[in-house]
Amino acid sequence: MEGGTQAGPNSGRDHGSLSRLRSSSLEIREKGSEILREQLDAAKKELKLKDKECERLSQVRNQLEQELEELTASLFEEAHKMVREANVKQAAAEKQLKEAQGKIDVLQAEVTALKTLVLTSTPSSPNRQLHPQLQSPGTRGGYKHVGGHIRNKSASGAFASSSGKPEPSSVSIQSVAKEDREMDSVLYAEFLMWKEHLSLDRSSAFLSRIYREDIGPCLSFTRSELSQLVQSAVENNSLTIEPVAMSALPMVKASAIECGGPNDFRAAIETKCALSGVPRLCRHRIKLGDKGSYYYISPSSRARITAVCNFFTYIRYIQQGLVRHDAEQMFWEVMRLRREMTVAKLGFYTDQG
Repeated sequence: MEGGTQAGPNSGRDHGSLSRLRSSSLEIREKGSEILREQLDAAKKELKLKDKECERLSQVRNQLEQELEELTASLFEEAHKMVREANVKQAAAEKQLKEAQGKIDVLQAEVTALKTLVLTSTPSSPNRQLHPQLQSPGTRGGYKHVGGHIRNKSASGAFASSSGKPEPSSVSIQSVAKEDREMDSVLYAEFLMWKEHLSLDRSSAFLSRIYREDIGPCLSFTRSELSQLVQSAVENNSLTIEPVAMSALPMVKASAIECGGPNDFRAAIETKCALSGVPRLCRHRIKLGDKGSYYYISPSSRARITAVCNFFTYIRYIQQGLVRHDAEQMFWEVMRLRREMTVAKLGFYTDQG
């Protein structure tokens, strides 16, 4: 009996302990499950946030890729456009270059031909191809059909001469070289100084002396105002000298004729020279620039104007590099032209007939 009584309470305690353990275990499980559920919910929320962020980033990436493709396409299109424009411009430039080279070749050929002609034409021996007015009447052909006049600028018309009667200006440089002569060192030094700085400005010692000693006196006529106009026209290369047919000379009192055009009268009488004012048979007339008036001039006045024109023509040739002589030859040609101006000023001339 004692043994059975003792066994009963012990088994009851064991059973209570076991129950408590079970209840504790359940509580622990429940708490653990609750904690796990909370962690799971938090993880799910975090995953949702990350999914949204991934989706947003994916959209940004897609947008950037689309923009990059559009930009690349635009750049390629712009590059192709620039290449096309560059090719068109290059083709146009090459075409213009070929045309320009062709024009340059033509101009160079013309310049070469012109220099060949000009180099063979000096005031002392003019080239008849450059100056058709020097040809004989038989070779000029239709001279009378155009009214009997040939118009020439002062750079060329000053060389007109009649066939069979050469002017003093027709003396060649070679014939001058045979004369006894001695170079003036002062004049030669002034010429060399002018040749270093080629200019038609009369401020140089070389041209200043020639203006003072030759050009001024040679173009100093009784009609001083008209003389100044003639000198200006010669300097500007705008003077025109025309031969006048005898039937075209005006038939009125000499004192009334100073300038004007032909009036179809037949018989020739003495006409007052517009420059000297002296009654003379004027076979030439001059025109100053674009002015419409003509001035009839005597053979002596024409010779004086021609001598000055010859001088200006030669120094223009030098200035333009068309004279292929050495300095000494150029100097003596200038001296010969100065002598022609002096001779013409003194009244000597060749009758033009």
